[in-house]
Amino acid sequence: MTPAINLLKKKGISFDVLSYQHEPSQQQFGLEAVEKLNLPAEQVFKTLVFEDTEHQLLVAIVPVSQQVNLKMLAKAACVKKVQMAPQQKVENTTGYILGGVSPLGQKKRLVTYVHESAQEFDVMYVSAGKRGLEIALSPQDLCSLLNAKFANF
Repeated sequence: MTPAINLLKKKGISFDVLSYQHEPSQQQFGLEAVEKLNLPAEQVFKTLVFEDTEHQLLVAIVPVSQQVNLKMLAKAACVKKVQMAPQQKVENTTGYILGGVSPLGQKKRLVTYVHESAQEFDVMYVSAGKRGLEIALSPQDLCSLLNAKFANF
């Protein structure tokens, strides 16, 4: 069990866990999940952690096949500028390793934005907090649980 799975169970949220054998040489973690689980890429989302100019962290949940538009994310977050957060800071703050960062069950709750395309689906897939483990849940449940906002970035 990961903190993400434990949180969903505790809150009584409906979800499924999917697993696959992660290849250590693979660095495109989200795309590996798409391929190995035979899922539509637009429904599999990666969890990225950014840092603003005040060194505050925020989370962006975006389809694995897309890049984040930094200016649009900054605008959604009402900050001047954002950049990818340093790996050590991400791991220390979330409690997860890169490639296995779940938006759920992080050590410290961060302001979170979910790409608006998630609203098109009944089910979306996010990391369960470990490489090779995905959670399927409704985008509305995810946003509600995280007090996240849908945004275009």
